[in-house]
Amino acid sequence: MTTPAEPPTVRTTCAIVGGGPAGLVLGLLLARAGVAVTVLEKHADFLRDFRGDTVHPTTLALLDDLGLVDRFEAIPHSRVTHVDLPDPEGRPVRMVDFTRLPVRHPYIAMVPQWDLLDLLADAAAAEPTFSLRAEHEVTGVTWEKGRVSGVVVESPEGTGQVAADLTIACDGRWSVIRRAVGFPARERAVGFDVWWYRLPTDRRVGESLLPRSNRGRVAIGIPRDGYIQVAQLGPKGADDAVRARGLDAFRADAAQLFPEAAAGVTGIGSMADVKHLDVRLDRLRRWHAPGVLCIGDAAHAMSPVGGVGINLAVQDAVAAARILAPLLRSGGASGRAEARALARIQRRRMVPTVVIQGMQRILHAALIMPAIRGRDLRPPSWVVKVVRRVPWLSAFPALAVGVGPRPERAPRWARRPS
Repeated sequence: MTTPAEPPTVRTTCAIVGGGPAGLVLGLLLARAGVAVTVLEKHADFLRDFRGDTVHPTTLALLDDLGLVDRFEAIPHSRVTHVDLPDPEGRPVRMVDFTRLPVRHPYIAMVPQWDLLDLLADAAAAEPTFSLRAEHEVTGVTWEKGRVSGVVVESPEGTGQVAADLTIACDGRWSVIRRAVGFPARERAVGFDVWWYRLPTDRRVGESLLPRSNRGRVAIGIPRDGYIQVAQLGPKGADDAVRARGLDAFRADAAQLFPEAAAGVTGIGSMADVKHLDVRLDRLRRWHAPGVLCIGDAAHAMSPVGGVGINLAVQDAVAAARILAPLLRSGGASGRAEARALARIQRRRMVPTVVIQGMQRILHAALIMPAIRGRDLRPPSWVVKVVRRVPWLSAFPALAVGVGPRPERAPRWARRPS
């Protein structure tokens, strides 16, 4: 009886762990620079529900620069152009208005993330130096002379290794790489979690987010094609209690929060259709070590408030590609040149990370936690008066959410005509 041969070690210049938005954007950009890049994705496809579906104006501009916006526009999607909140009398006041932004795409596009990932993967596959390996789960890193030299993978062929000049972790908040290397993180307390579900509706619900609250029941409705995607907020650690109340009670809460879609509560077939998100807010103190870099949620787990996580991760990828491409092309991914480049990426992207997380913490304390404790999800009356008197002020929160601090542009060598 013969023993099966071990899978051979794969060699690449850059191994990217995780086929999410950051990983595929980075892989596409590096491949367009002529760098040999291998993206390792543990799943067989991208079909996973209730992942971040928001595509912000800066990400849309990136797709435009990469020559992909026409293909993106062909994907069925909805748009969020503004956010209205009720004033103390219950009348809507426009607090966030993306249409006031001087950008090419003044809205947030809502599209299933798997469609965006398929688009990015197809575009990257057209580059001869790009490789996507599905069903390759990274379980650890390999070391050589105190330096990360690649990763260990489990695939249908068995246990193998991918050797790389540089390994980049884009594998999310539960990153295998950040744990394997032992990067220390700074965590911030978050007092709430999110439960995601869908409410089918035949009614047109417009292009505004739908913030709702009622006696401690808090939810944000996102208009989608044929349904409302709901993020229901509640105290952290309450998942067992939410499920113990049962399906009928959960449906009743949903119908009360969204009466325009009350008939759709039967679309919640069981509590298995309600997906729990353990909200975390943290960031690594150090994003890199010899041979390895963390970006996106692997470097900084974001709150879902504002839906900014994808946009921030994509901006990380653009900055990393621009700084690393010359280094990786020249074979200089080691020593002092590598250390300087990785440190430069962290310095550049730490600033927007700290600013956005600070804004999220303010919103947690000022709006979300008071609403969960029973107050209405409403802005202070003085804020309402100011915004009604000076409507263009609604552009500032739109700028913070839709563009963010230090937006990145596609490198010139990666751009293509639409």
